[in-house]
Amino acid sequence: MIKGVEEKVNYCLNCKVKPCSLKGCPLNNHIPDFIQALKKEEYLEAYKILSETTVLPGVCGRICPHEKQCQGSCVRGIKGEPVSIGDLEAYTFDKAHELGYHLLDCYEKTEKKDKKVAVLGGGPAGLTCAAFLAKEGIQVTIYEKYDYLGGLLMFGIPDFRLPKEIVENTVKDILDLGIEVKYHQELGKDFTLKDIEKEYDAIFLGIGANCSSKMEVEGEDLEGVYGGNELLEYNLHPDYKGKKVIVTGGGNVAMDCARTINRLGAKEVTVVYRRAEEQMPAEKKEIQDAKNEGVQFAFQNNIVKIIGNGKVEKVELIKTKLIQKEGESRLSPVNIENSNYQVDVDYIVMALGSKPQKFVKDLGLELNKWGNIQVDEDYKTSNPKVYAGGDLAGMKGTVAWAAKSGREAAKNIIKNIEN
Repeated sequence: MIKGVEEKVNYCLNCKVKPCSLKGCPLNNHIPDFIQALKKEEYLEAYKILSETTVLPGVCGRICPHEKQCQGSCVRGIKGEPVSIGDLEAYTFDKAHELGYHLLDCYEKTEKKDKKVAVLGGGPAGLTCAAFLAKEGIQVTIYEKYDYLGGLLMFGIPDFRLPKEIVENTVKDILDLGIEVKYHQELGKDFTLKDIEKEYDAIFLGIGANCSSKMEVEGEDLEGVYGGNELLEYNLHPDYKGKKVIVTGGGNVAMDCARTINRLGAKEVTVVYRRAEEQMPAEKKEIQDAKNEGVQFAFQNNIVKIIGNGKVEKVELIKTKLIQKEGESRLSPVNIENSNYQVDVDYIVMALGSKPQKFVKDLGLELNKWGNIQVDEDYKTSNPKVYAGGDLAGMKGTVAWAAKSGREAAKNIIKNIEN
């Protein structure tokens, strides 16, 4: 074991209460247990322990908001630095593969059952659902609109945060469980729910919700205004060289957009966020990395108008103050009257969250007030044969939460189709 890893492994106290697992990790990974296996250099055992609850350790170990999740609940973090759980999770996946171990080695062989499930979408929720179904012998077919799997893991997250090789290795491991894939198959375009309902015992919807939310301000339809989710997913960037760019938003998508655009040669990249820095939902490390790379920040500022003749030329901003509103747990931003000012800008990127595609409302399924598919505690939709998870069902916006929804949906699908 290399020295740095050995130090991180030995730093874990192997707590009896395990707050990192029970409170911090959405997937409830058995964190102290896999770290103890690493300590003994039992790499396959460590991988097996993780694989009881997740099939994405190489991914989550790299991109999860560890400070807010597992490491944020670590006992050692009360008086000092927490255990580097993310690094150790990623190391387990990498080391297992280096030694020739794969997901198939983590599960006992199961006889194929005569039950068939269609998984629509090959992102974190869909891949996890498919894997947990397949390992129990269910015949699984993934329907994917692209010619690759991984969803936002593949192109929604930049290489400098998540190398494509890790995603490809993860996907291959999952497919090797015996999963069939039908590529270039898009729901609402190439087939309908009714088309495939007859063929399968259950359907899981994991197609994501990657349409960028709009600012709802004058001028946002001008040329030069882009959605952050789409920019990252389709990788169709304009030429930023010598240009000034504003990214509005405070999450990891905003940080990914800002850092990507900065690396593509923009003259100046500024993140505009209407709250204070400490209120940003992005991980502290991502914010600091962006700063270190030269990204500028305008905290407590709000875009009120985009100005231009056909294309973006200027943006009007207004300063905000934070006040405590009755019934709200955190401070809310309020525009400061007469604090408006304008700045020149060439491009504006909206990274304010996402919503489902328009065709989702035509699926015949009940939606919640935000336009996401409504699911019950079993992840079942208003159609008893159809389940949903991830962003499409309004889960919390991290890969781990999406993966949890896929895993739990798989368990409920198995329970219901076998009864």
